[in-house]
Amino acid sequence: MNPIRDQLVWNRLLAIVEEQAQTLMRTAFSTVVREAGDLSAGVFNTRGAMLAQAVTGTPGHVNAMARSVGKFLARHPVETLQPGDVLVTNNPWDGTGHLNDFTVVTPIFSPQEGVRPVALFAATSHIADVGGLGFGPDGREIYEEGLHVPIMPLFERGEINATLMRLIAANVRDPMVAEGDLYSLAACNRTGGEQLLKAMAEFELGEIDSVGQRIIETSRQAMAAQISDVPDGRFRHAMTVDGYDSPITVVCCLTVDGDAIDIDFDGTSQISPHGINVPLNYTEAYASFGVRCVVGNDIPNNAGSLAAITVRAPAGCILNAEFPAAVSARHALGQMLPDVILGCLEQALPGSAPAEGASCIWNPVLRSASGAQGNFSSRAFVINPIFNGGTGARPAQDGLSTTAFPSGVRTTPTEVNEVSAPLIIRRREYLPDTGGSGEYRGGLGQVVEIEHAEGAPFVISKMFDRIEHAAQGRRGGEAGKPGRVFLRLADGTEHSLRGKGRDTVPAGAILVMETPGGGGIGDAHDRDPASVRADMDAGLTTPSE
Repeated sequence: MNPIRDQLVWNRLLAIVEEQAQTLMRTAFSTVVREAGDLSAGVFNTRGAMLAQAVTGTPGHVNAMARSVGKFLARHPVETLQPGDVLVTNNPWDGTGHLNDFTVVTPIFSPQEGVRPVALFAATSHIADVGGLGFGPDGREIYEEGLHVPIMPLFERGEINATLMRLIAANVRDPMVAEGDLYSLAACNRTGGEQLLKAMAEFELGEIDSVGQRIIETSRQAMAAQISDVPDGRFRHAMTVDGYDSPITVVCCLTVDGDAIDIDFDGTSQISPHGINVPLNYTEAYASFGVRCVVGNDIPNNAGSLAAITVRAPAGCILNAEFPAAVSARHALGQMLPDVILGCLEQALPGSAPAEGASCIWNPVLRSASGAQGNFSSRAFVINPIFNGGTGARPAQDGLSTTAFPSGVRTTPTEVNEVSAPLIIRRREYLPDTGGSGEYRGGLGQVVEIEHAEGAPFVISKMFDRIEHAAQGRRGGEAGKPGRVFLRLADGTEHSLRGKGRDTVPAGAILVMETPGGGGIGDAHDRDPASVRADMDAGLTTPSE
């Protein structure tokens, strides 16, 4: 064991997985991957344990993928893999939670080690359309939500699985994008593998498992030490959100016992008949991330640090949806989980947690209207832009406006959205007074107005939340303003839409989305007068009557 070399190897692994992620972004066909970073990338040992992850990516993808690679190896044991093999799945329970996410795993072979892999690289990206009803919450079973690809070869000894590619192309609305994204996933893993082999040669390593195990153990010990500084006890918190057609309550009991944390969602609402259910792997991903926001946030996120946190949810609970439940819009609830976890940790460590935020990204699927369109003959399209609300106020700072937390994805640029589809974004700007008041103000939401460039109808699939149940403040801070989605019709009248489900935007109408604001922290009377003036001067708030 050489601690200095181990540190150098660790630094190189971080650089390698980040290059892996950047390769995926540069080669991806899907706008949501290329522009917003809706992906994950990482390197794993030959037992399927994650050693390092790229900073670029989402917690839901990264932490679910951390458990996924072991499932690939259960189906295709490492000793059966050959050079040039690449595996793939979009199974929600074996991958990262819904059919739109494809996970690709590539074994890496060293010339010195013969035919046994020295490591595995894995990457996940979101493909906007996989057929079926389309990305959205309207499915009643997984069978309605699109094409399901169980764990299987994408490449075998360097040869593409042409039958699989033909099946995918025949079942999706944008086959070129789907096919291109699968190649980009394989390409990024290959880049990671090539860089790893160069590093192994430079450091004269015949294998990576030994140093990898030391990385995992060091991370485990560091996380255990951080948890040991948190007072022991049971901390309970509950939060109610919109759901599909009735509210959902998430109930959490977080137990700190020595150097371990247990999270139990017993008491949470039961499974939904709509596609907002959450597989347990995605629940684990965002619940563990919620802990890491406060405890051990400077410790590497890998198999070692993640092992200190256990997450449970009873069978039949909406946070432990089992096959064949509909799970397409699992993020609409899953991304709310850090707010619940932070509500527990605020009790254990007062003053450590931000207020609730918009949390769930507003990522409508916009596509051409099929069937009769009157005199319109607009080109077919499907895009999945991302618009964000405000985060909750931080313990000693204002919240961030129009920022995706906890997912971390970026808003897709207006220019890219307009090039990708015959749509015009007429307006996109901060929405004043949407952040909850407090000593520290919540982040602002935004207003977005979209119309068809040719006046034709188009379809929107909505997976929005915080419309009926606003983001709450902490320690006397006020709630953020709820979101809203409606149509401005050709005659000037407005027609409100529900937050979830599919609707058609009529010819000549304008789609208007107002994303939610984050909650505030502390009494608004304690806010620095200079900050009050600065907000009004910037147009973020308006004078109260």
